[in-house]
Amino acid sequence: MKLHDLKPDPGSKRRRKRVGRGIAAGQGKTAGRGHKGQGARSGGGKGPYFEGGQLPLVRRLPFKRGFTNIFAIEYQEVNVDMLEARFNDGAVVNGESLAQVGLVRKDGDPIKVLGRGELSKKLEVHANKFTKSAASKIEGAGGSVNQHALKVTGARATVKRMRKVDMERLFGDGD
Repeated sequence: MKLHDLKPDPGSKRRRKRVGRGIAAGQGKTAGRGHKGQGARSGGGKGPYFEGGQLPLVRRLPFKRGFTNIFAIEYQEVNVDMLEARFNDGAVVNGESLAQVGLVRKDGDPIKVLGRGELSKKLEVHANKFTKSAASKIEGAGGSVNQHALKVTGARATVKRMRKVDMERLFGDGD
């Protein structure tokens, strides 16, 4: 086979359709645009997803399929049985110690203690949130629960205009 033997597959190369070049050409007169209306005009038609005033599909989907809240606060979850397995009696459990034993990814991220399992050790637990069952199990074993207010900054803090009292109730006073 040589270079002069090469040719494209049959049907893969087609001539460009020349519209508006007379009735005999097949696409003359209205050039495939029909009669009158928005689509017949130059520059006609709205954007790529305009649906005649109906709420476009791309805007309907968040209501139908759910959406991702970009301001959501993602807590690192730790269960009571994990604390039982990884900590000795009388230990202080905080973000730093949880990160050292591998129960949380990052020391600075918010932590929530959940109530799965049993606890027999006396622990001093520091976290941003506790479930009622987790708090009762920790205190029932003779330990203490220390809840720290979550410091919310940036866009999360200003996403809703709230009364100052409500902000303090939800997120603490920032100290």
